[in-house]
Amino acid sequence: MLKRTFLRASVATCGMALWPSWASAQKHAFSNPITVGLPLQAGSASDIAVRYVTNALSMRMDVNFVVENITGAGGIVGLDRMARAKPDGQTLAALNNSILTILPHLQPQNVKVDTLTEFEPIAGIANIATFFAVSTQSSIKNIDDLVRQTRKEPDRIHYASGGIGSPQHLAGEMFNAYADVKLIHVPYRGASQATLAVASGEVQVMPMALSLAKPFLAEKRIRLIGYCGTERHPQYPAVPTLIEQGIKNYDYASWIALFAQKGIPVSALNELRKETAAVVNDAAIQDKMLKAGLDPWPRNPEQLTKIIGADYARWKQIIKDANIQGT
Repeated sequence: MLKRTFLRASVATCGMALWPSWASAQKHAFSNPITVGLPLQAGSASDIAVRYVTNALSMRMDVNFVVENITGAGGIVGLDRMARAKPDGQTLAALNNSILTILPHLQPQNVKVDTLTEFEPIAGIANIATFFAVSTQSSIKNIDDLVRQTRKEPDRIHYASGGIGSPQHLAGEMFNAYADVKLIHVPYRGASQATLAVASGEVQVMPMALSLAKPFLAEKRIRLIGYCGTERHPQYPAVPTLIEQGIKNYDYASWIALFAQKGIPVSALNELRKETAAVVNDAAIQDKMLKAGLDPWPRNPEQLTKIIGADYARWKQIIKDANIQGT
């Protein structure tokens, strides 16, 4: 068990906001295990990032953190279960921006949780770099090829996703709207299966997380044809952005963060925030993430609250303007 010190200097160095209640917080007695519900498939980019962090938390806090993948309905099943969990610090939620800020607008009839108020932010974990990728056997070499072929054969070019409402689904529908084309959506039961479908040539293209793409890039089974951010990714600077390739204003990003339920004891919340801040700012953990194709994203609770609010408003407008359909 680590000494209970305030870590004032290290937290300030890492840029984490200091929450005044930490200074007077008493150590919370957690029971074994702490369950972390993740409404995404095992082996997904978010799953990889969450397991790096929870493994480190297990060692720091001397309590087992167990990740439970709860799939179904694009994350809605897991979201509902996590919102209903007892707010005692023994069940946490790992949620991405798709679940928190996109699904409420994409499927308002199915999302019964107020994602802006039902969860207490603990810490940001990772930003998930996303690229458009095709099989190396594909004749599509770049985004211009993709647009041209889709317009020539509008019913033949398909894109894979991890399901309705998944990050890949939203990235694909944004592409349709911004490029004025109609890629046909093929939802799979998770991003891992969708990635394999592209690598095998079963589906032509996918907005793919770099962490999922890396093994197939090493085997030369897929090719990256465009990056979804506004600037080229530092690990793949030769791959131009979609904006550079003519898809005006295209900017898609996905992140994953750790949360607790509203009503959690203050002592438990403060301890989780302090310990998680130390983990996500740890250089060794960040190095592991980078090697796995994940961008470390150590955001504090105050930053997360602002980001969630901004993303919620942004995606509401994007979905409305682009007329993106959930089903």
